[in-house]
Amino acid sequence: FSAEHEAQALRKAMKGLGTDEDAIIETLTKLNVSQRQQVLIAYKSTIGRDLIDDLKSELSGNFERVIIGLMTPTTMYDVHELRRALKGAGTDEGCLIEILASRTNAEIRHINENYKLQYGSTLEEDIVSDTSSLFRRVLVSLATGNRDEGTFVDEALAQQDAQALYEAGEKKWGTDEVQFLSILCTRNRCHLLRVFDVYRVIANKDITDSIKSEMSGDLEDALLAVVKCMRNKPAYFAERLYKSMKGLGTDDSTLIRVMVSRAEIDMLYIRREFLATYGKSLHSFIKGDCSGDYRKVLLRLCGG
Repeated sequence: FSAEHEAQALRKAMKGLGTDEDAIIETLTKLNVSQRQQVLIAYKSTIGRDLIDDLKSELSGNFERVIIGLMTPTTMYDVHELRRALKGAGTDEGCLIEILASRTNAEIRHINENYKLQYGSTLEEDIVSDTSSLFRRVLVSLATGNRDEGTFVDEALAQQDAQALYEAGEKKWGTDEVQFLSILCTRNRCHLLRVFDVYRVIANKDITDSIKSEMSGDLEDALLAVVKCMRNKPAYFAERLYKSMKGLGTDDSTLIRVMVSRAEIDMLYIRREFLATYGKSLHSFIKGDCSGDYRKVLLRLCGG
């Protein structure tokens, strides 16, 4: 890998009349995120121009969004997406839920630090000013990045938690949502998987069914996302991708964000879960739903 060589290839693809989109796709999708950062620096030092500015002036639409996403460091990409979700036209609750429910403590701490540096306000302040009620409290809790990340399962506590969830929901008239929040947003994954098993025995139904029947709207979506990420993160992202493309129209923001942010993390597993759950490959879904250079670059990220 030579950053200078790749920088020259990109410049060549953009110089003169017309743009060689295939060359841009070819160059950027074969590199990983840290190599792309090196190319960014090499481009400036050997060509004396800003690569992001050049790409933006040559490309447009969803294709541009994917390429600029690929050129953005992982944490900053999440930071930009969260900011867009909070400060854009209307709030993109799905984006907030997806990022905050699926990232690790370390990732969330990096997001918080960079968000503050970039925008001057904290992520928590912006969440508080832009969302409300219990949904806000779930997001604030997840945004602290303070979940127990150990693997210890306290059997007695698991029984107690499952019982508490049952009594907070199915067993009583009305729902004590805070009980759900405090258990689902703080316990470690292994412990929660045990809690879900015990819960099924006590309540005679799955925790996800209880959340669906006890809650609604953004709060329901947020807690379901937490449960799904605990159980099987790639399956959660497969579902996000499926929902972004099925039916009329495409939710491009979600499609682009998941493809760009997971490309180097768990795309193979996401593809496997997608096929197992929906009976069609992610590749064929993208092929049928997108077109042009946008489709080409997404298929490259999908891995063929």
